[in-house]
Amino acid sequence: MENNVLRQAAEQQFKQEIEELKKEDKHVKPVNWQLSPHAVIDYLMGKKLGNGFEVTPKYIGNRRLMEIAVATLTTDRALLLYGLPGTAKSWVSEHITAAITGDSNLVIQGTAGTSEEAVRYGWNYAMLLSAGPVKEAIVETPVMRAMKEGKIVRIEELTRIAADVQDSLITILSEKMLPIPELNTQVQAVQGFNVIATANNRDKGVNELSSALKRRFNTVILPVPTSIEEEVNIVEQRVASFSMSINLPVQKSITEEIRRIVTIFRELRNGVSLDGKTKLKSPSGTLSTAEAISVMNNGLALAYHFGDGSLKADDIASGIIGSVIKDPVQDKIVMQEYMETVLKQKDGWKDIYRACRDIV
Repeated sequence: MENNVLRQAAEQQFKQEIEELKKEDKHVKPVNWQLSPHAVIDYLMGKKLGNGFEVTPKYIGNRRLMEIAVATLTTDRALLLYGLPGTAKSWVSEHITAAITGDSNLVIQGTAGTSEEAVRYGWNYAMLLSAGPVKEAIVETPVMRAMKEGKIVRIEELTRIAADVQDSLITILSEKMLPIPELNTQVQAVQGFNVIATANNRDKGVNELSSALKRRFNTVILPVPTSIEEEVNIVEQRVASFSMSINLPVQKSITEEIRRIVTIFRELRNGVSLDGKTKLKSPSGTLSTAEAISVMNNGLALAYHFGDGSLKADDIASGIIGSVIKDPVQDKIVMQEYMETVLKQKDGWKDIYRACRDIV
């Protein structure tokens, strides 16, 4: 059954790497950590071990940022990963948790409908009616489980959660205790418990964190990849990982297609061509690295199932247009201007220009 899972958790997908790191890990491990902070960083950034085993990098970027994030979790401060959409906040959160506790599935997905019961605890109402407020009637949340087991709980899109629900975390983070007033008791957090939350810049102003809650977090800002090479490497790695999980053959020659997608996204995102000669209007969307990954995955699926298996401009053009044109009026104008002033002029890019022109 496990082989048929659409998306394996990080600790399952990279189980062998974690086991090999355990064997070589000679550093001090905090309570309830399966790897030391040094080994967690090796898992995140990649390393060739003494026995020749290759640990693949999960995060391509500034090593110091990852060291700050992991070091935070050894203290009593929670960790907030902050940045633009598509800067790998959730990816990093999952892999840090997988490496530290071996269980990345204690997750609360933040939405406008996330209630206080989803954060603290709920009740089995059938049992509540028959037996009253007893311990057995409590429905444990990921937060409560993490506190009891000394694990890390992940809270995705924290600023999407209503402000009064966010503030239910303050007692948990400051006192390391979850009160249950109905039973006149509380759950005490076991050593190893902590919280990793994510939030993105585009949600600023939706439900901003209170000053009291901000003080409980150490904030690490994950930046957009600084260079085109770094972004191409990230997309290539994630596409290979996705394709392997769904048994989709990947050609060895996709790097140049990835480079073209990343170039288009970076130019539109930055409002200027890579050579700095042409100023451009930016579309309303973010055109993040995550969207470039999605365009490539969709293109490979099209090429494999509805083509000859060879990735062509036609396979990625629809994904590019779909990512750029979110506003059917303004973004369409932006894309058309970009195609005529920049895309059309690039040597060897006529195929992608024509494929995009036929769609817009």
